[in-house]
Amino acid sequence: MNILSYENYQEKVPHGDPLFPYITYPCSIPLDFSHVPLHWHDEMEIIYIKKGIGSVTVDFSQYMVTAGTIALILPGQLHSIGQYGQESMEYENIIFHPNILISKKTDTCSSSYLYPLLSGSTGIPLFFAPGSPCYDEIAACIDANDEICGTNPPGYQLFIKSQLFRLFFILYHRLCPAAPAKSRPKALEKMKLILKYVENHYMQKITIADAAEASGVSPSHFMRYFKNTMGTSFIDYLNEYRLTMASRLLVSSDSSILAIASEVGFENLSYFNRTFKKRFALTPSAYRKKYSRTD
Repeated sequence: MNILSYENYQEKVPHGDPLFPYITYPCSIPLDFSHVPLHWHDEMEIIYIKKGIGSVTVDFSQYMVTAGTIALILPGQLHSIGQYGQESMEYENIIFHPNILISKKTDTCSSSYLYPLLSGSTGIPLFFAPGSPCYDEIAACIDANDEICGTNPPGYQLFIKSQLFRLFFILYHRLCPAAPAKSRPKALEKMKLILKYVENHYMQKITIADAAEASGVSPSHFMRYFKNTMGTSFIDYLNEYRLTMASRLLVSSDSSILAIASEVGFENLSYFNRTFKKRFALTPSAYRKKYSRTD
């Protein structure tokens, strides 16, 4: 996986064939990258843990995941993937656009099932571990698609769509609760706007006043809101995001450390080196040497 193609926050990179946006990324933490920061996109994502232990955060709720766990991430959900302690984790990212299943002309499948599911208004569980209800059936759908994607025979798109429809049938037929889920808190929607701002401007100088103005609130209100919602200050979060971008560039490009520091928004090289070492326990050059792949 080219980690730079997995952009943060609201991703804009098209996944797979434009006419059939379904693609699988094999990933490893921390071998490929330290973590995937909080982000969101318009596609649906399936996180399928293959080995090890890690953490997945969805709409600010954190879950520990182990081998076999399947997480369904709905369009628009804030989510991140990270390391659990010093453990490593291998997983698949399966990303597809819901449009491959939705008819251009509204029908019962879309209006009664797909739209409510994809909007998060059904209350269907989104995490499945081995032994949980319907796990084997759900895993079978994903495994079948993985297998056919290995060869992509003529008509494989039809097979993939059939397994996704089967997956959603299982969710509704076997797991749909009697009461609908609660609507998503407004705090999540507001935070998505802030993260969008960070995504677009992290390379530049950003002050709290800038972020507060983009959010339409006073600086004092912005600082309280961000701290209460994210559990960290805006400046600490911004630095963490920039360091994450720097760590990815170190292993995916040949740019100098000075150029990378400047590209991700650090104006002072010595400050970048200090904060990077504090975050990753390695200097930027040592990090590049340790994690850059030669194969």
